[in-house]
Amino acid sequence: MTSGVTHNKVYIEIVKKLKEMVKRDGLKPGDRIPSERELSERLNVGRSSVREALRSLELLGLIETRRGEGTFFRHAHGNQLVQLLGAFILQDERAREDIIETKQCIEMDCLRLIVRRNNEDKLLRLKTRVLNRTVSDDEFFKEIAELAGNYLIYRIWMVLNDYWFSLEIPSLQNDKKDYLALIDALISKDWNLISGLYKKLRSKEINTKFEF
Repeated sequence: MTSGVTHNKVYIEIVKKLKEMVKRDGLKPGDRIPSERELSERLNVGRSSVREALRSLELLGLIETRRGEGTFFRHAHGNQLVQLLGAFILQDERAREDIIETKQCIEMDCLRLIVRRNNEDKLLRLKTRVLNRTVSDDEFFKEIAELAGNYLIYRIWMVLNDYWFSLEIPSLQNDKKDYLALIDALISKDWNLISGLYKKLRSKEINTKFEF
């Protein structure tokens, strides 16, 4: 498992730079944005990081790719594009609270999907990895998001997790036994136990307000 901390959110910085570029160049919804190569050169970052940033913005509905034409900012129902981009960089306290709540909702949905699927072998392999090494909270739930078997949900979780780190919210410090207990509960498909264990894992989260 690779740590979400170590790839420290290069594309969040790209989104911030892109916001500055949009404001400086006067770009509007419907305008074509520069190519990956152009953005890489203008922002002085690698093309792979630019590509990841653009994919995340597309997932959020801020841009769209048209075959043979390029990538364009989407119309935002009257909102100014700069303001919309700024909202997704999560600069205010309300956004900070929203991302915590939304991330929790997505993680609960991942747990529900795992219960629906026959994932016992994969869960047992995850249990072995957790037993044999130190696992951070984002590493563990990245695995959970993958096990849910829904690529869109997985990508949404990845975007939320990256925004989470961009806010520099202190990482949760949970005991390994709590993650192991959650895996065992998922294997047993006992939803009441699963939701209770997840609530325990998230009980120390800053500004937690989600009711399970």
